[in-house]
Order: sequence, then C-alpha cells, then structure tokens
Amino acid sequence: MTLNVESPHQQEDPGKTGFGARFALILIALLWASQLNGLIGLMGSNAQAEIAIHYHTTQIAWFGQIGLLIGVFSTPFIVKFAGIIGKKRMLVIITTLGFIGDLVAAFSTNFETLLIGRAIAGFYGPSLALVYALTRDVFPPKLVGPASGFLGGGMGVLALGGPFLSGTILDDHGYRGVLWFMVIATGISLLALLFIVPESKVREPRTPVDWIGGILLGGGLTSVVYGVGKGEGWGWTSANTMSFIGGGLLAVVVFVLVESKVPHPMFPISLLGRRRIWSTFLVTGMIMGAVYANGTVLNLLVLMPKIPGLSDGLGWTATKNAWVSAPNSVLLIAVSVATGALVRRIDSRILLAVGGTLTAVGIALISQYHYSVAQLMFIGVISGIGMGMVVALVPIMVIESVKPEEQTLGNGVQNMMSGVLQGVLTQVAFVVVAQNSHVMKGTAFYVDSSFTKGFLLFAGVIAVGTLLVALIPKAKTLDEAEVGKAAVAA
Repeated sequence: MTLNVESPHQQEDPGKTGFGARFALILIALLWASQLNGLIGLMGSNAQAEIAIHYHTTQIAWFGQIGLLIGVFSTPFIVKFAGIIGKKRMLVIITTLGFIGDLVAAFSTNFETLLIGRAIAGFYGPSLALVYALTRDVFPPKLVGPASGFLGGGMGVLALGGPFLSGTILDDHGYRGVLWFMVIATGISLLALLFIVPESKVREPRTPVDWIGGILLGGGLTSVVYGVGKGEGWGWTSANTMSFIGGGLLAVVVFVLVESKVPHPMFPISLLGRRRIWSTFLVTGMIMGAVYANGTVLNLLVLMPKIPGLSDGLGWTATKNAWVSAPNSVLLIAVSVATGALVRRIDSRILLAVGGTLTAVGIALISQYHYSVAQLMFIGVISGIGMGMVVALVPIMVIESVKPEEQTLGNGVQNMMSGVLQGVLTQVAFVVVAQNSHVMKGTAFYVDSSFTKGFLLFAGVIAVGTLLVALIPKAKTLDEAEVGKAAVAA
C-alpha cells in the first residue's frame, strides 16, 4: 500500500516533548469529539426512564439501540472513505449528520420521530475510531502515546462531569432539555473540528469501494443485533428471529469469502488473520461492550421509581446519582492516567487482565448489593479501578497491534466489535430484566431480581473476556510502536 505520509508534526522540533498551546488545543478538540458519543449516550441513558414514562412505551431499548445499529452498519464505509478523503473531513461529515439527527430528535413530538432523529445521529457512531487514528497522524511521535492515553482516560472526565450536567438538565428541564443539549454539544464539536484540528496527510490510494463487502459486513452484523433485540417479542424460534440472526451470520460468512477474492477489499482478511490483532479486538470488544451496556441497566436501577409491588428502582434524581458516582469517576480518571504511565513498564496484557478482573468482580458484587448509597459507592471503587485501567489500555493496545497505515482500519474494527457486542448485550439484558417486569399504562417496571440478573450477565461476559487475554501474544511495546510510526513518517 502506497501512502502519502507527510504530516504536520514533521515541522515540530523533535527535541520538544511538551504538548504546547497548539497541540493542547488540538487535544482538547479531539477529546470533545471522542467523548461526544459517550456524553450523548450517558445523557440519553439518564433520560430514558422519563422518556419511557412520557411516551408510554415498552420499547425504550430502541432509543439507544437504533443509533448503534446505524453506526455498526455505516462503520465499514466511513472508515474506508476516511482513508481516501481524509480523517478530519470524514469526521466533519459524520458530525454534521449527528447534528442534523439531534435536531430532528429535539423537535420530535412522538416516539417514532424521536427514533428517526436518533437513527440519523447514529452515523456519528464510528467517530472514536477516526479520532484515535487522527491522533496518531497529527501529533509528534513521542506525544502519540500520552495523547491516546489521555483520550482513553477521557471516559473518566465524562463519568465525573457528565452525570452532574445530565442531572441538572434533566431535573430542571426534563428529557426535552437533554435533547436540546445534545444539539448544542454536537454543534460545539463540529466548530472545534472545523477550526482547530488539522487534517491528516496520510492517505490510502483511491481504489474502487467494495460496496458489496461493506453491505455484507455492516448489514450482517446489524441484522444480528436487530434479530436479538426482537427475539423476545417474536419468539426465539420464530421464523422472523431466525431469519434475521441466521441471515446476518450468513452474510458475515459470505463477506469473508468475498473479501478474500476482491482486489480492493473493504477490510483485508489478512489483517484479522494476525493473532495479535484478532485476539486484541475480541478481548477488548467483549470487555468494553459489556462495560458500556452495563450502564443502561445501572441507570434503570437508580432512576426508575420505587413503587412497592411494582418497581424496585431506587428512585433517585439524576443529580443525586451524579453525587454518588462522582468519587469513583475521579478514581477512574486517576487510574487511567496512572495506567498510561505503567504501560511503558508493564506488559499491557497483564494490566488488561488485572483491570478486567477488577471490573468483573465489582459488577458481580453490585448485583448482590445495590440497595444504598454506601453500597454503590464503596463497591464501585473496585469496578472504578478496573474500568480506569481498561479504558486507558484499549487505544494503546490497538497502537501496539497495528502498523501506522492500518490505524484507521484497526480502530474501525475494534469500534465495530465493541458496538456489536454492546448492542447484543444490551438487547439480551433487556430480555433478561423483562422476565420479571410489570407493565402499567404501557411502561415496563422492573423488580429487584431483574437488576441482579442483568448485572450478573455483564460480569460474566467481562470475566470470560478477561480469561481470553491469554490468547493475546506479546507484540511491540508502545515506545516501539511509536518509533515505527516515526520511521514511516520521516
């Protein structure tokens, strides 16, 4: 593959190790872009209980899921075009689509239109993959690792400030205020990308787009997630359920066969044939997919009302939830920063195994002890430490696993893997918690055993993912990966 690897950081003093004002601004703009999806997801998750009650719907799961489905389907194409026309340019395009979708949702007057808006905004889903790839291209070699770790640890900043912001808006202005804040947040990100972030000069050759491969992969995975989501209503052995799940899996198999024969594949199978890459994507996808999906059930627990005999939610306000989770959010930030430093001395696989274990243990304990502020705060320390390690390690392990010219592709695959597993696990979790639910006036309410089973599901998936860390072979260290990047760009 021939690449034009001229990059802005070639003009920088190679002896300079600090970020400086210019790179600090770029980092802040990319941090906002990288965490925008998470912020909107967090605020939407907090608002879902009020939305479900307002619209009298038992289908609230689709408020978050429909955007995820669009993101999964569009990822292969967005990643491909980013390599051809530029990562920043593609990031601007999908952020614009996100802005339009947020506007549609904010102006919506019924649940169906709200879902249409969330679907359009779903095109912003692959943004994180482009942000990490752009980071590797526009920062000087020795700043790539710290910048990537900082962006990964940005989840902690989001976890700290997001709940307070969400709580204030939701408590004072309701779910409609949350929808309008999404519009404002996306608009700020779009302006920052346009005027602060430089374009990467790294390009792939302009080759024909493998439309068939992209449709088979994106459509197949989307079909599986959708089939799982509808399985409870249709029946798990019904023709519709089996058609969507079976047809989706068949499409993925055909995709593998097609990609091995076309001259310009959407995702080169040879990339996934390398053990370090596929094992890293599998493990990080499982752990991060379960971590993200876990937040949905946790927010239902704390924000759903307490109604004896009907609902065993804790009935907290969003602001109270923010105060309760704040100490662990601070801990997550500190741990992610510390992990970014430790990974230069300790094998990233060992750190990931420790982080995954702590996360699984913490969530398993919460499944049994989630009835008071004290329980959620103190047990949350365990999972908070684990999550801080995991979120910092995911982008770093991708850098360690792929070549510079494969960065966008690698981030795209990892992002898609996490998104698919998040979607499937979220749908399965809603099926699990619905087993003991009560429906009143069109709204589903959940009993205590429902939340317990949901948390145990996520803890089990994270535990399995952690055990699979043993599959990941040793690769280049972060410093060695950065040197390889610098050599290519020189």
